[in-house]
Amino acid sequence: MFTGIIEGVGSIKEIRAKGDGLQIHIETGFDLEQSNIGDSIAVNGCCLTITSRLGTSFWADVSSETLAKSTLSQFKAGDPVNLERALRVGDRFGGHIVQGHVDGVGKVLEIKHLKSGVEFIVEIPSNLLRYVVDKGSVAVDGVSLTVNHVAQDCFSLFVIPHTQLQTTFSKLSVGKQVNLEVDIIGKYVERLTHMRSDEYHEESPITREFLRKHGF
Repeated sequence: MFTGIIEGVGSIKEIRAKGDGLQIHIETGFDLEQSNIGDSIAVNGCCLTITSRLGTSFWADVSSETLAKSTLSQFKAGDPVNLERALRVGDRFGGHIVQGHVDGVGKVLEIKHLKSGVEFIVEIPSNLLRYVVDKGSVAVDGVSLTVNHVAQDCFSLFVIPHTQLQTTFSKLSVGKQVNLEVDIIGKYVERLTHMRSDEYHEESPITREFLRKHGF
């Protein structure tokens, strides 16, 4: 599990084909001494597993499913990426619950540079729109952000200068695709609500015929 608080911006060193997936080599720029093979690390919001490491860089496999649901298929050598290692017991919970399971790909529609930061307008797939609410949380390329406003097919975000500098948001441009992960709590609430609704709509064994048969 992650929180959407980026540890650093790394870069893609090398990409290799592996079956129907990929192997990627990433330079982190920070110490990986406490990271072990098998540990999870989020790369632009996608949970990947460290398969080997050397100094401040590591290798990870990317499955065909991840390639199909994220922007990782667009990676090329030199691209910057947001990095966050998995939450450990005792760590501060700074953002919101982020699983590292990307739900879909959005697109930057507009960027507004304001005095106190930058506003981004992001297009979102229609099947995810119901999980995004005003002042709720969403992970964009792995960054935990607060939704300002939700429109018919998009939502707006305000990014402060610190977040701009510490993430790849300073590199975003109009038309750029981004990984989106909606709040897991919203998905659980929807699932539980539908299950209860289905229970209530099941046919009751108490029918007119049943009542007549038993003297009512």
